[in-house]
Amino acid sequence: MGIFTKLSTVIKSNINDLISRAENPEKMLNQIILDMREQLARAKRDVAAAIADERKLKAQLEAEVKQQSDWQHRAMLAVKEGRDDLAKQALLRQQEHAERLKRRTSRARSVN
Repeated sequence: MGIFTKLSTVIKSNINDLISRAENPEKMLNQIILDMREQLARAKRDVAAAIADERKLKAQLEAEVKQQSDWQHRAMLAVKEGRDDLAKQALLRQQEHAERLKRRTSRARSVN
């Protein structure tokens, strides 16, 4: 064995000994627990934000359904009164809301 090999071995063993003495299992576990608590808090915030987004999207979908129904009802009333021009406009608005509803529904499904 050469002198450089022995010297290398001694240096490595001294470094490993320093690292072993520096490690305190209790401190390491405490740090791991702190890190996990931070991750848990972050996860809870993310879940709360996702739930809020879901509720907002659900409200928007319900509003589109209501608007679509309202315009369809207005179109029927206009036809009964013989106002085909108003009925046509109402059906166009109803179709706009139906398209928005379709887009939002497909977007919501792609997210899930």
